Amino acid sequence: MSPATVRIVDETLRDGSNAISHSLTPDQVRRVAGLLDQAGAWAIAVGHGDGLGGASLQFGLATHSDEELLRAAAEVVKHAKIAVALLPGCGTKDDLLSAAASGASLVRVATVCTEPDIGLQHIKLARSLGLGAHGILAMANIGSPELLAEGALILAEAGAQAIYIVDSAGSLLPQEVRDRVGAVRAALPDDIDVGIHAHNNLSLAVANSVAAVEAGATMVDATLAGLGAGAGNTQSEAFVAVCKRLGIETGIDLFALQDAADDVVRVDLMRSPNVVDKVTATLGYAGVPSSFLRHVEQAAERFGVDGRAIIVALGERKVVIGQEDMILDTAMSLAGRSPEPTTRRYPSPTL
Repeated sequence: MSPATVRIVDETLRDGSNAISHSLTPDQVRRVAGLLDQAGAWAIAVGHGDGLGGASLQFGLATHSDEELLRAAAEVVKHAKIAVALLPGCGTKDDLLSAAASGASLVRVATVCTEPDIGLQHIKLARSLGLGAHGILAMANIGSPELLAEGALILAEAGAQAIYIVDSAGSLLPQEVRDRVGAVRAALPDDIDVGIHAHNNLSLAVANSVAAVEAGATMVDATLAGLGAGAGNTQSEAFVAVCKRLGIETGIDLFALQDAADDVVRVDLMRSPNVVDKVTATLGYAGVPSSFLRHVEQAAERFGVDGRAIIVALGERKVVIGQEDMILDTAMSLAGRSPEPTTRRYPSPTL
């Protein structure tokens, strides 16, 4: 693949689910997936924001099952791959088998970047089923370039065909992205792709995606209208327009993408625009996962404390995805109340 060519994995129907409380309907999936397929997206991610098996009281119940949404996408998608996320500790072998039977052809196995080895069996299973497999290194802001390169090699040796650097907190600066992507690209064989999944908490998602491409990334996650967790993701139509200015080929019909964003996503899916405000910007500043946003807002209201104070305190404790139980403890501590006892920690896989 030419360095001037980038493949787009559109995450509107997966990461975007986080912003609308996992309320996607099959009709919405058919409409958006069909438009993305026609516009030229290389792959379309579909399902609960926390991946296969994510629909739960802990992560948020969904209006429809992943299987229903996948079958709806499969009815209209003629060219693109249909992707699902799988988070070890949440999605199971049976979930993956069911997703494959419902139309998924690409599995994206996500782990915190400090523990890539917990996703190896899932990647191997996907490949044994004849599915494509990506390895996702989440919370890349806490990992050095060297650590990410080591994790990338572990995932590639297990069979991952692409390794993604995921800025779950929307915290990285462009040079930090270049350093991490460059290190991963240098460590991997040429036939393994490198990708970037950015969040816009510091208004840098598009810039960081471009920086990743400049450092050797050949795959980019994006969403229509930027719909996603926190302040949203790399905005598909904006990123493709920038690529056209830079002479980077995406295979995307820009006007078709813009129409899908403005005429469908903003009208039919979005409850409110994704914005960089005082709370979402603090997520990026403090390095706290974008998926914590709704939980922080609820805790701030419940205990009468500033959400920013909760986020900064969580950042000081270096939380990662999977530690949402610390949000309530932190809010209660700031409010001068004793933390409630917890008996169990849950993985929270949102990227």
